[in-house]
Amino acid sequence: MAHCRVKEAEQILDREFPVLNRGFVRLVDYLGSDQRIVQAARVSYGEGTKTYREDRGLIHYLLRNRHTSPFEQVNFTFHIKMPIFVARQWVRHRTARMNEISGRYSILKDEFYLPDEKHVSLQSKDNRQGRAGEEVPSDLRKEILALLDEEQRQIYKNYQKLLSKGIARELARINLPLSVYTEMYWQMDLHNLFHFLELRMHPHAQLEIREYAKTIFSIVEKICPIACEAFKEHVLGSVRFSRKEMKALKEIIDGKEPPLDGKDLDRFMKKLKMLEDI
Repeated sequence: MAHCRVKEAEQILDREFPVLNRGFVRLVDYLGSDQRIVQAARVSYGEGTKTYREDRGLIHYLLRNRHTSPFEQVNFTFHIKMPIFVARQWVRHRTARMNEISGRYSILKDEFYLPDEKHVSLQSKDNRQGRAGEEVPSDLRKEILALLDEEQRQIYKNYQKLLSKGIARELARINLPLSVYTEMYWQMDLHNLFHFLELRMHPHAQLEIREYAKTIFSIVEKICPIACEAFKEHVLGSVRFSRKEMKALKEIIDGKEPPLDGKDLDRFMKKLKMLEDI
């Protein structure tokens, strides 16, 4: 099996793609492409790459039917700079291999995340983990950003004071906020990366991690355009129904009321609304 080289990938290696106010995503290395996926899928009966149309059809078939192992043959290594609160969500995806900068060995930089004014939002009343959609008055947004900025500056000033007194770095860092930036090398295969992207590109994911997920997807799309096309078609652009919901769909097709109530009905109606929006 020949080594896969993708011209579009070679052109962006080590290029920083900015995210948020001070973060970035950088492609460090890659292994494989769409070609590697079809080669791996066909190895069982000794046939390699066929025509573009046949390869595209195979990749769509594999993703649609959840044949995941060929996608595991493709790997990506990224260098990512992100706020710590984003990193703490990121490490929930335990199928990755990662190495993060250490505040025990290194002096952390005076770099903090401040949201854009338009992204300063109130707490949602019906979603414990999310922002509300209503408009926040401009004077309140400015006040919040000023408070965040002032506190970040004071905390970093105290951090520097502790270091100047010879206090150990591992102790001096402990009051630094979640908004300080960290960096990591992060490696994941395409199958698990698609799972990461499915969750972190979802509208319910926190805005900040969505921005990183969208940037990563735009990079992967240059290397595996057919696989990413299939991902958008069969994962991002799809709606999954449970067994109970499938029965409810049948009832609706037959002109009857769906046999659901309470939260089951609410979830079902939200999925139907998603179908309307496609």
